[in-house]
Amino acid sequence: MKSFKYLTAYIIPALAVWGLLQGGWASFATVGFAFGIVPVLEMLLPQSTKNLPADQQQDLLGERIFDWLLYLNVPIVYSIVGLYIYQLNTQVYTTGEWVGQLLAVGIVLGSCGINVGHELGHRTRPFERFLSKALLLPCLYQHFFIEHNRGHHKNVATPLDPATARRGEILYTFWFRSLWGSYRSAWRIERDTLRQQGLPWLSFHNEMIRFSMQQAIYIGLVFLLTPDWQSALAVLLAGLVGVLLLESINYVEHYGLQRQLLPNGRYERVMPHHSWNANYQLGRIMLYELTRHSDHHYLANKKYQVLEHHEAAPVLPLGYPGCILLAMVPPLWFYVMDRELAKVSGVNG
Repeated sequence: MKSFKYLTAYIIPALAVWGLLQGGWASFATVGFAFGIVPVLEMLLPQSTKNLPADQQQDLLGERIFDWLLYLNVPIVYSIVGLYIYQLNTQVYTTGEWVGQLLAVGIVLGSCGINVGHELGHRTRPFERFLSKALLLPCLYQHFFIEHNRGHHKNVATPLDPATARRGEILYTFWFRSLWGSYRSAWRIERDTLRQQGLPWLSFHNEMIRFSMQQAIYIGLVFLLTPDWQSALAVLLAGLVGVLLLESINYVEHYGLQRQLLPNGRYERVMPHHSWNANYQLGRIMLYELTRHSDHHYLANKKYQVLEHHEAAPVLPLGYPGCILLAMVPPLWFYVMDRELAKVSGVNG
């Protein structure tokens, strides 16, 4: 029964399909739900800091339904991309419909694609890691698999991490720094790994080269299957929307938090207070507990269904959608979050 609540995560792809088929104002149904209805409900509904007892956690870890809820996102993501391409081939859209449906598909690629790919990327089974890379492909963001697991989790809340937003850094400049820095970091990590293994950098052993080839093939298929370059661009831009959604979440998850540099030249261990938490129940279940981010960074391989609340973790003033909207207006974001940072650091705001 505890798994049924995660069916809520399928509301976003269901609305996207409805918008693609219906057109008109329904094209914006996904955007309206994700960034209109959800933020309002999260402000009205109570938060939950309750953690499951250890015996219940063990029971949930043994239930495969929680894994299948993730796996189902693979056919969902590719079916929606396929439907989007079909509609672009067969329908004539107004500018409003074009924008609304592009954003809808992008939100699906971010929430059901990158987000679920992130969860599966932390697993050890080859099958699940394959699904992770497949979910990252439509956003041309497969390097995330390398940089997030072997870079971000190691360097989070330090100047070494491109995906950690610094205090006073606006969202829009962070996008560019994180996008370029993460991509460059993935190449560096793969180079160093191959060097340690005594393998050549310029070879198929290099996963970044394989990712580049797979993504080039995907781009080629998109141009082949769409009627014109504008339609192909729409499919690729939807992927970019998914990426910017992910990077916006990165921005709010770690904004301004820092680990201390120890006398030995290393940074202190990642602890729950190095990530912002959000206990808004709707956002938690729709993003497979991503918002319990403090516990995820504290124990990176912990499955989503048993992530816990930590009292030491700083708490966001709004859920993820609300915080993203707030971050899009930098003066408001700084006004709210710099006060929250002062509380975290023990300084009066």
